[in-house]
Amino acid sequence: MYKEVALENFTKVPTAVLKGANRIELNDNLAVGGTSPSFGVLQETTKYLQEKSIPIVEMIRPRGGDFVYNDLEIKMMEADLFQAQKLGVDGVCFGALTKDGELDTDAMEQLIAASSGMQVVFHMAFDFLAEDNKKDAIDWLIDHDVERILTHGGPLTTPIDQTLDNIKKYIDYADGKITILPGGGINHQNCDEIAEKLGVKELHGTKIIAGIND
Repeated sequence: MYKEVALENFTKVPTAVLKGANRIELNDNLAVGGTSPSFGVLQETTKYLQEKSIPIVEMIRPRGGDFVYNDLEIKMMEADLFQAQKLGVDGVCFGALTKDGELDTDAMEQLIAASSGMQVVFHMAFDFLAEDNKKDAIDWLIDHDVERILTHGGPLTTPIDQTLDNIKKYIDYADGKITILPGGGINHQNCDEIAEKLGVKELHGTKIIAGIND
């Protein structure tokens, strides 16, 4: 099982690595679903994880709330992406939508272009897409070489055992062309069962390893 742990700042990173985290998604402000960490935190965390040969994915999100961004916010996200590039960050995690619940393809193309040399992950903005738009979004993300889609399969207020059918539907549709990474409500107690039901080898969560964020 490949376990990606979402963490806030550096504090719990060494413990997570010690307890078997395979990849770290670095955030600030997890209370709002994660925002971009500060440069100092990113720099030290990247250096630490590179020494341990553990990949790091940086959350690129200028604020909490929705995923509809204006030009200035896209510019901020681009600046964060260029910093991540310089530091040798392995992957970056972002998503941009239109007010109509579709992919903001213009913004996404800009952000993907600024992510050259790093893996790109489309985060749980995916769950805010209109259901009818999700298959087209998967196709677009595949065509633009996005590595993974992080999804809960529905609103985060719905327990994950009730959204597994949706996640399975996305996995089947993606057909191995892009990794569907389940997250939200996955912990060290239910992760094995969820992985078995979905037939996946990668999972994401804040509590996916015992003793971290419990």
